[in-house]
This record gives sequence, structure tokens and C-alpha cells, in this order.
Amino acid sequence: MTDATSPRRLRLAIFLSGALSGAPAFAQSHVTVMGGVDAFAGSLKNSGDPVHQTVVGSGGMTTSWFGFKGAEDLGGGLRAEFFLTGFFQTDTGASGRFGGDNMFSRDANVALAGSLGRLQFGRASAPSFLPNILFNPFGDSFTFSPLVLHSYVPTGRFGARTWAPTNAGDSGWSNHLVYTTPSWNGLRASLHFQAGEKAGQSNKNNLAISTLYSKGPLAVSAFAHRVRDSNPNPGGAILDVTRAPVNYAAIDEQRAWFLGATYDFRLLKLYGTWQRTVDDAAGSEALRDRTASAGVAIPAGPGAILFGVADTRRSGRLIGDTRSRRTASLGYDYRLSKRTDLYTVAMGDRITALPTAMSYALGVRHSF
Repeated sequence: MTDATSPRRLRLAIFLSGALSGAPAFAQSHVTVMGGVDAFAGSLKNSGDPVHQTVVGSGGMTTSWFGFKGAEDLGGGLRAEFFLTGFFQTDTGASGRFGGDNMFSRDANVALAGSLGRLQFGRASAPSFLPNILFNPFGDSFTFSPLVLHSYVPTGRFGARTWAPTNAGDSGWSNHLVYTTPSWNGLRASLHFQAGEKAGQSNKNNLAISTLYSKGPLAVSAFAHRVRDSNPNPGGAILDVTRAPVNYAAIDEQRAWFLGATYDFRLLKLYGTWQRTVDDAAGSEALRDRTASAGVAIPAGPGAILFGVADTRRSGRLIGDTRSRRTASLGYDYRLSKRTDLYTVAMGDRITALPTAMSYALGVRHSF
């Protein structure tokens, strides 16, 4: 398959999540420079945004990034590993995903790995991130993946959002401790703890468990999390700072449950996910989301036709009624080589009581 969750990318994702504990030892020690550069031209508008934007943008299919990874064989089947990776904006050359983002907001961690598993310390992907990007045909696109948009991307102006994302606590966790089990017949599990580091507030932390099964054409993932702290800016709102028209800033705890699966039939690859989130404010339930997504990747020539759709139903006392958001994307990803692809995407997005918004783009992505 040539879609965003091809076997090559799935193996890379497992590696990044700390799943190399059963691999052969490294020869000695080494450091690798790696990254990806992604840029596109197009017209963008999400439902709830005030106007269309004609852009030469960064990160159409993958947020542009660079960094280093390294490992040292410590003997006896034990090794040390590290990742230092950060984002940048291809269109302007600015660092980070947005203004004020940390230099190594993608990864800044060190780990020990061996036959008993892998223990990692430092900033790394949130437990929700890999399940979201592996189980939709547009992968880690924060611009055109319907599932990723619903999970992490708000609409409307900063401080006056018309729609907040479903997942709290960012797509990466700082102050993050992760233990990943060895593989058992294709199954691995990870335990996550994120320290809030607030004096006198020991309960302001994040907890999660995530699992990934991958064997043959089938892959399945699940996670559950409880979020009480924001990342990467501790002390801020865990979901969004908006106080009107909806007081998303009042939310101080989120509980979420997710299940996703893919099956590769060779002639096509199917994707499906389901997620439920419950958000509390001042000790009682304030908001509830149910998100379902489906997608397909169909090999066509040297690339693949991609289609994905996500639907979120939102209810609770913060909004007073039931609202929904539905997003669908259709694209073609054309492989120029193993490391370079050309893509085109059209996306429609609609939130209850707001008009449908359309986005279009043509872009190129290169990994190194």
C-alpha cells in the first residue's frame, strides 16, 4: 500500500512509540539525522472560520519536522536510546507548529530498552496520537485528516472558538513517563504518566494506557486516558481557552476511550475508529463527545486514492443542546519515490447551524 499507514510507516510509528524492545541490539552507538518537509498551495476554510484563506502552507499531509535519534548498546541485551525532534513551518521558516511552540515539542526523551520492555522519560507523543494517525487514511495530516481535525484542531478565532477539539492535553505530553511491554505475538501495551508538576496539586496529572496489535493484514489499537493538565503550557486550559460563546476554558478533567482498526485486503485498505470523551467542569459532567470515523485507501497506479470521513456528536450543559461536526476528505497521493510524494486533496467540513466550508490543496512531501 502507498497510503499513510503503509507497513513501512507502521513500523516507524511503532518505533517512535517505544516498541523496539524486542529488536536486535545496535552494533555500538550511532546518531541519525531525520525529518520531513511538506508544503502545499491551496484554499483553506473549516466550518466556523470567518473567511477562506489562499495559502502557500506548511504541513498539508505531515507537519514538517527535523531531529536526531540515537542509541548505544550497553551489553547484556540492554541499550540506551534518545529522540530530539522538533517542528518547523516550511512556508515561513519559523520554528514550531505555531508561535511560542517549544523547540523540541515533537520529542525530547531518553529511554532504556531491553528484554523486559522499554522505559522512556521526557516529552513524547500523547497516548491518543498514534492511534489517531495510524487508523485513518490521511495519517498525521492536521490539515486534511477528518479524524485528526476533530481530535486536535479547533475552528474559529483564538479565544472565541466555534468548535473545540475532542482530545484534551495536546498531541504530545511533556514531563512524560512511558513503560512499553515487550511484544507478545504482535501485541504491545504502554502505561503513561504525565506529571503536572504543580506544587500542592499532586492530583493535577495525566494517566493513560494504550495498546497496539499488528500482525499480517490486521492492526488494532485502543487507549484510555484521564487528562487534568495541559501541554505544552502547564497551568493553561486543558481543552481550549475560549470562554464565549462556549466556556471550554471551564473544563478541568477529561476521560476518553478509543478503539481503532485497519484491515489490508491488498485491493483496498479499510479504516474505522470510535471514541467517546467525557469532560468535567467544577466536579460534574459538562460536555460529552462521540466520534466515529471511517476511511479507505485504494491503490491506483503509483499512488493511492484516499477517502476519509469523521462525525462527532457533542452534548452537555456547556452547549445546552446537541451539536455535530462532519468532515470528509478525498485525495490522491502519488508516489514519486520511496521518500517523495505529490498529493492533492479536497475537503468539506460542516458544524451544526454553520455553512459547509470547502478546502483544496496541491502539495509535495519529502522525508529524509
